[in-house]
Amino acid sequence: MRRDVVPRIMLAPLSNVEQGLQFILEFLNPKSPHYLQYEPTVAPNFLLSVMRNALSVASRAACYLKGCTNLLLETVASIVELSPYRPFGIFVFCTGNGKLVVLENPDAVLQLLFFCLQLSPEEENSEFVHGMFKQHLAYESELQESLTMQDVTYLINLVDVPLSADARTNDAAALNDLGLTTRARLCLRAAGELEKQKLENQKKIDSNKDTIKEALKKIQEYKMSCEIRKVGYYDAFKIQKENADFNGNVKRQELTGILDEIVEMIKRYELPDGFEGRKEWIELGTLFRRLVEPLDIANYYRHLMNESTGPYMVKARPKRYRFTQRWLEHAERKPVGFSSETTFWAEVEELRVKPYAQVKDKVLRLEEQVLTWVREGLLGKDVFLDESTFNKWWRTLPFDHRSGSCLAGFISK
Repeated sequence: MRRDVVPRIMLAPLSNVEQGLQFILEFLNPKSPHYLQYEPTVAPNFLLSVMRNALSVASRAACYLKGCTNLLLETVASIVELSPYRPFGIFVFCTGNGKLVVLENPDAVLQLLFFCLQLSPEEENSEFVHGMFKQHLAYESELQESLTMQDVTYLINLVDVPLSADARTNDAAALNDLGLTTRARLCLRAAGELEKQKLENQKKIDSNKDTIKEALKKIQEYKMSCEIRKVGYYDAFKIQKENADFNGNVKRQELTGILDEIVEMIKRYELPDGFEGRKEWIELGTLFRRLVEPLDIANYYRHLMNESTGPYMVKARPKRYRFTQRWLEHAERKPVGFSSETTFWAEVEELRVKPYAQVKDKVLRLEEQVLTWVREGLLGKDVFLDESTFNKWWRTLPFDHRSGSCLAGFISK
């Protein structure tokens, strides 16, 4: 419903609406003794709080839509508490006269949630506000009327929405029914332009897929060449003795540059919201992470960066790996940290410089993880080679531990 307060509540931080939330829950609950009982001392303040927070969220979003780069915007955002909620999915706005307006663009939906809630001077009275709270209970009758009329407008081409209320198009009529001002229509256009730019950016990123695949193929060939030399590619890369190691480093830097650009675009909201959920990029990102992150870890500890910066996992793990790991875990509905096999070497590097008694539990847990990863093919058996960093460290563990280890069968005596 156009003036339904409930969908807008999520645009306000809980701390700002917590007191009035109980009123709303009881007002809408048929089993409550306060069902539909209007509280003139609570309702207006609650509505004002929701509207004020919706203004803050929508205004900040509108600034981004229109390309505002003023640093003051970020300064204010760091001071004012804003709701993290953003619309997603398909929204259907009921105009109140039997017509429906359908919108999917999340930036445009956010602006409509704000602008459709605005009141004219003659509407700013207790009776009208009471009616706004009751609108949440009117969807059934509104839907029945809408199904009878079957008057539905899909706002798709937002860059061309009419700015004038006098325009004679279906879109114009729908916007008029929603009571949208010129300012609101400009925000819709900006949302359309941003969506268009995001799709262009996605095409540009997609054009890099073949380059990424070719570079990953070279990394895979490098890994195979290391196996032929009977040395794990983590250790070979860390030692850097052969020309192949140098060439592998060139490809590593090429790949990390491309993925860093993608991550920065995601952080700046310059790619479509669904980009991180695309199967082809989840698979490509996972392959990239599994092949390249061990090399990044090797490079980190080769240059002793842990001594000045700290442990890789605590201080230095790049976002390109955090993001691609999150893509996979989200797609497979796994808990955070479930797909952490690519950070295996970082944990080994930290454990091997600490006394066994201090890290015994972590060692046991790591061994169990290694067993699982090896069985699932997520970790190569090259980690057990005689000269591998892992093997050398594992052999320094107490005899009692090694003899009872779940990995004892993988390591030659």
